[in-house]
Amino acid sequence: MKNIVAMALMLVLSIACTNAQTPKEFAKESLDYKMVSLEGQEITFKDVLKKYKGKTVVIDVWASWCPDCIKGMPKVVNLQNEFTDVVYLFISADKTPEAWKKGIEKYNVNGEHFLLTDGMKGAFGKSIKLDWIPRYMVVDKKGKIALFKAIEADDENLITTLKTLK
Repeated sequence: MKNIVAMALMLVLSIACTNAQTPKEFAKESLDYKMVSLEGQEITFKDVLKKYKGKTVVIDVWASWCPDCIKGMPKVVNLQNEFTDVVYLFISADKTPEAWKKGIEKYNVNGEHFLLTDGMKGAFGKSIKLDWIPRYMVVDKKGKIALFKAIEADDENLITTLKTLK
């Protein structure tokens, strides 16, 4: 009986710790981070999110040099076809604006586009605990993080999250 109680307590603590590590809001460092638009204008991530408030947003952090990102693009297209009322925000970790723009065109990436100015291991990447790309996140209509991390565009949690936000 003691073992069952101990196991149940460990399970509850484990779930609580996991939920505590999943932020529902972006850190100040994320929000204040300046990225670059396709037009070459600097814009803070906070202002990007404001632009889409009232809409569900899928964030795809990617790069044209990333084989897993490129392999995942057909899954992103499937997601876009299934969830047409969602904004798809592509944040690139490409090293140069030229490589980024060429990658968008080459891989026919449809959505809103922004470039990190310091790569995936820079300030923005650290602030969202970016350890792998592609990285998918979902932001709800109020601007809160509904899903903090998925690494596949067909991830069950990603799809379930989008279905619940319809």
